[in-house]
Amino acid sequence: MKSLIVEDDFAARRFMQIYLAAHGECSVAINGVEAVNAVKLAIEENKPYDLICLDIMMPIMDGIEALTKIREVEKENGIETLDAAKVIITTAKDLSSSTFGDFRAGCESYLVKPIRKKELHNELEKMGILKPKYQI
Repeated sequence: MKSLIVEDDFAARRFMQIYLAAHGECSVAINGVEAVNAVKLAIEENKPYDLICLDIMMPIMDGIEALTKIREVEKENGIETLDAAKVIITTAKDLSSSTFGDFRAGCESYLVKPIRKKELHNELEKMGILKPKYQI
């Protein structure tokens, strides 16, 4: 799994990086502009991201604008919905269902910070990125 963490807070970014690094290559970006550029580069190298964890509130370009641009870049490069990166929005505030619905078309899930390892892994399993761990 190749993942991109887009987060302006160092501690949050570091914890998610630790959680995801065990599952494959993990890159970071500190704002939406860096995220869009990282996605473009990954596509140009024919190694697109499988997962993007995207903070909503960031300086320079927020997560919602970045998500819109990321989906445009994927579309321009012939990457259709099923092959597009799975996106988990991360936020410090719980989202109402109507707010989440406003940008749901561009993402698969959202998590409220602080992100816990178990919650993140559960979301990855629900999205089919990680296989569930069954205990016997």
